[in-house]
Amino acid sequence: QYHETEIAVTSAINTGYRLFDTASFYNNEKELGRAFRAASLPREQLFITSKVWNSDHGYENTIRAFDTSLERLGLDYLDLYLIHWPMAGKSHETWHALEALYQQGRVRAIGVSNFLQPQLEDLLAQNTIKPMINQLEFHPRLVQPILLDFCQTHHIQCESWSPLMNGRIFEIPLLQELASKYGKTIVQLVLRWNLQKNVVVIPKSSQPQRIRENANIFDFSILETDMARIDALDQGLRLGPNPNNFVF
Repeated sequence: QYHETEIAVTSAINTGYRLFDTASFYNNEKELGRAFRAASLPREQLFITSKVWNSDHGYENTIRAFDTSLERLGLDYLDLYLIHWPMAGKSHETWHALEALYQQGRVRAIGVSNFLQPQLEDLLAQNTIKPMINQLEFHPRLVQPILLDFCQTHHIQCESWSPLMNGRIFEIPLLQELASKYGKTIVQLVLRWNLQKNVVVIPKSSQPQRIRENANIFDFSILETDMARIDALDQGLRLGPNPNNFVF
């Protein structure tokens, strides 16, 4: 598994990828670090994200978790650090730690992951620095237009995880129809839809051919009428936990 991670990251770097998303919970930070060092790219050309896990919430715990992630990655700073999941009663203390790390210059940007509008409103009301990113489950069956509008209004950049629905996008006839229309794969169509929704997209793949295919989405645009048809696929369907009631 770890060898596979390094191969995938090396392939992605060679293809032109520069943003890499990890987390302490993924247990692959060391392997990513090795791949970054092997690539011999200037550090400033890479954009590295990691996240603090639920068991590390709280001010001191978060600082320790950040230090551990940096050590595993072999880096001097992170480009982005996120709270992985909201935790009632603990997110504020954790956010204060992220603010401190940001003010110290140890991380270039801070944000959250899996925060819904009430959780974002709570954070915004009580803190001086607002989240710069909200990473959320986002795909054609979970469009969350109200949350997207809220984030855009507050200048919080949305970033999607599970954009390909763990492969379930291939089961949606409309996406096949539109992919054929544009002469692209379903994956390329959905990734392009993300970008045109102003959502940063982080597709997950370990196959070099798919990694290259995922990057080939800048030579076409989806018409607004077709964007609306994809939007209309929304069913509020979550493939991951609901941030309001998950327990882990």
